[in-house]
Parts: sequence; C-alpha cells; structure tokens
Amino acid sequence: MPDNRKSLGQRGETAAISFLQAQGFTVLETNYRTKMAEIDIIAKDKDCICFIEVKTRRSLKKGLPRESVNVSKQKKIILGASFYLKEKKQMNSRVRFDVVEVLEKNGIFDINLIKNAFLTH
Repeated sequence: MPDNRKSLGQRGETAAISFLQAQGFTVLETNYRTKMAEIDIIAKDKDCICFIEVKTRRSLKKGLPRESVNVSKQKKIILGASFYLKEKKQMNSRVRFDVVEVLEKNGIFDINLIKNAFLTH
C-alpha cells in the first residue's frame, strides 16, 4: 500500500475516533489484531460492544466507502470479534458491527457512522 494511502487511512481512523468519542463512545482498542483479522476500532456505545471498520476515501469514484466492506471482509471482522469476546470473557455482551465512512476533501473530513452495517449469520 503506498504511503499516501496508508497515511490517509490513519488520518481517517484518527478522525473517526474523535467523532465516535464526541458521540459518547468509549474506545477500548484500536487496530486490534488476530491471526485472521484486524479490527480498526473496538468501542463501547452504552452497553453494546461495537466492532468498527473505518473506510476512508478522497472521492466517490470507486463508490461509497462502505461498499468496500464486502462479505469476506465482514467474515474476518466477525471472526476477530469472536476472538476478542472470548479473550476478554465478554461472550454474553451485546455486540454490533458498524462502519465509519470518512471522506476527506481538502483536509476536511465528512464522517458518516453506519450502525449495524452488517449482521452476523
């Protein structure tokens, strides 16, 4: 991944964290990694543990950022989430999978939180 794309992603994640905290979320982990997955942000929203994928783009040429969170990406996030819940002994917690879309234009971030972006099957 070219450096500028990686730094765009990092700036997007930083903006997303600030946005989520302003919405009352408590960030528990960032860039949580297992062998099979990475979860950008794990946060608490009231009594719910949220596993959040952040997608940052500069334009909509390739579609909305959320559209890149395909089924295979969702499965990886779900696997990572179940690993996290077991590790933290939180198996009975309420869980939600969210996507934060971040569009950057001229250094200004437009942020959209999609709660329950996908469901476990």
